[in-house]
Amino acid sequence: MDDILIFGHKNPDTDSICSSLVAEKIASNNGWKAKAVRLGNINKETQFILNYLGIDAPPLISKVEDGQSVILVDHNEFSQSVDNIENAKIEAVTDHHRIANFQTSEPLYYTAKPYGCTCTILYEEFKSYSYMKIEKKEAILMLSAIISDTLLFKSPTCTKHDKTAAEELAKIANIDINTYGLDLLKAGTDLSDFSPYELINIDSKDFVKNTFKFRIAQVNTACINDVLKNKDDIKLAISRSISANNLNLSILLITDIINSDSQAIVLGNDTSVFEQTYNIKLIDDMAFLKGVVSRKKQVAPLLLNNID
Repeated sequence: MDDILIFGHKNPDTDSICSSLVAEKIASNNGWKAKAVRLGNINKETQFILNYLGIDAPPLISKVEDGQSVILVDHNEFSQSVDNIENAKIEAVTDHHRIANFQTSEPLYYTAKPYGCTCTILYEEFKSYSYMKIEKKEAILMLSAIISDTLLFKSPTCTKHDKTAAEELAKIANIDINTYGLDLLKAGTDLSDFSPYELINIDSKDFVKNTFKFRIAQVNTACINDVLKNKDDIKLAISRSISANNLNLSILLITDIINSDSQAIVLGNDTSVFEQTYNIKLIDDMAFLKGVVSRKKQVAPLLLNNID
């Protein structure tokens, strides 16, 4: 039997990679022949974790064959998944996002909870099996993902479940959450050697409602102005991406992890949707969003609600 492939969304973030590796361990413990893979390049934050653990990144794939058995983590929307996902056999999903554009021909295991991180859900699944023990490696993977997705518990997506899981995982890993967490987040803010094209694809997700297609990319930084030094080149890269992907709207969120605010660069033929959503006027294709750090909770759902 071929391996069941486990993967997160395209342009994977830390939660997608860590969830894939943890889900592989759970599947293996339950007797499934499974293999974690990835749908994009590893970002610097995730690489920090892999280096810390001394492990390799999951292998990269670009598509799946018809009938390939897969497990999805940290996503469910086909527009964010692997090429040919509609013809794969989806065995299971573990996710913390909205459910959209998702349909299967056969029953499956589906776990969705409104937590701040997919790895929090996997932590609870781990705990539900009396015969499974969370080892230090898996504890660090899950803790890292929680720290990343909740911005060290400062994101509005963070729940009491995420905090509880992180505290217990930190004990297993013998890690100080704040010290390790700050080092982890800082590793992800080094954007110095990314081209504008790479920058807007570090962590981007596509959303579709009816015929309206838009993209929200996000990068974390300790200084928004450092990123904006290349503003014109970034805008050019976004414009080219809009044309290449037939997008109505494209947004780059430059998120300040220190002050918990974001600067948005907004381009496309339908930027009025963004302006109406936030009751704001774009100046030079930009808007400052005070207190906005979460694409999942503070941006994507608001835009979707304003699209006819």
